[in-house]
Amino acid sequence: MPSLFDPVRIGSLPLPSRLIMAPMTRARSAQPGDVPTPLMAEYYAQRASAGMILTEATQISPQGKGYSFTPGIYSPAQIDGWKQVTQAVHAAGGSIALQLWHVGRMSHPSLHADGQTVGPSALAPDATVWIVDPATGTGSMLPCPVPHALTTAETEAVVDDYRRAALNAREAGFDAVEIHAANGYLIDQFLRASANQRTDRYGGSADNRIRFLLEVVDAVAGVMGADRTGIRISPFITQRGMTDPEAPATLLKAAAELNRRALAFIHIAEADWDDAPETPPAFRQALRQAFSGSIIVAGGYTAEKAEAILASGLADAVAFGRPFIANPDLPRRLRDGLPLAEADTTTLFGGGAEGYVTYPPLP
Repeated sequence: MPSLFDPVRIGSLPLPSRLIMAPMTRARSAQPGDVPTPLMAEYYAQRASAGMILTEATQISPQGKGYSFTPGIYSPAQIDGWKQVTQAVHAAGGSIALQLWHVGRMSHPSLHADGQTVGPSALAPDATVWIVDPATGTGSMLPCPVPHALTTAETEAVVDDYRRAALNAREAGFDAVEIHAANGYLIDQFLRASANQRTDRYGGSADNRIRFLLEVVDAVAGVMGADRTGIRISPFITQRGMTDPEAPATLLKAAAELNRRALAFIHIAEADWDDAPETPPAFRQALRQAFSGSIIVAGGYTAEKAEAILASGLADAVAFGRPFIANPDLPRRLRDGLPLAEADTTTLFGGGAEGYVTYPPLP
């Protein structure tokens, strides 16, 4: 059976291990313009011993932004900023994929020039987002309002935004991209009947509700190649007004379509809070049957739990998130059974170097 530290090929990428760095928002981009910085390049390069890095969620357009200080991939300055990141990671011997993100209704009017958030339907999520007041520099959680329901033409325009973002990611030097279709953001909103009450070709039946996802995949893979394109899903989340008993079946239907497109990987974001639902073995088995590409799992895994799911054959790689914050050399620590440092939770979002690049590797 494969080990966490055995090599693996994901799509066309040969990776040195099956231990992936999961996407984590850290809100360190430069303002104005949401531009990646040399500090971000240092942060990611410190963690280049991961089998592959999946970056923090990165908005594909100004419309796609939902939180203060998160980076983008739509302007020349952002592309140049990300080039520094990819060059630093490659110089350190690592591989890195950009996570493409549109938050949809998970946003706040203050982030948008037209004062308008968007979604598949005019339904507000039961959710808040982190917004920094530019006058005071203080961040707070603000409620998401009822969004503007995207028209059919506007929805098609968002698909093209994904295509341009993939072109920009390729120019910035990323090895691959991951399409964020999880956690209640725009693509996930289209997938679920609880958030999607459209009557055009993007709503109604499961086949219609997966249409937006598939159009985005086709647009992105047309630029990057299917062998360098993956997608993140979260079948069992119920937060943010996303309760939908049909969601797992809808995603399995989508997985079969992704298999026909020979997508490189599907990444399951498993709920990792204390009373979260488990991902049922039956779903894992059905996903493995529907999709022959690589499957990555993430959500509170320990080294022991990771080895167990790899041994079961129901996953090909395991992504670790929070442990990477305070342990830039996490693969070595897990491989050798070395102690793990604890992160300072007060420095997770925003700020500068402290609590970001100041965690040392073990000697």
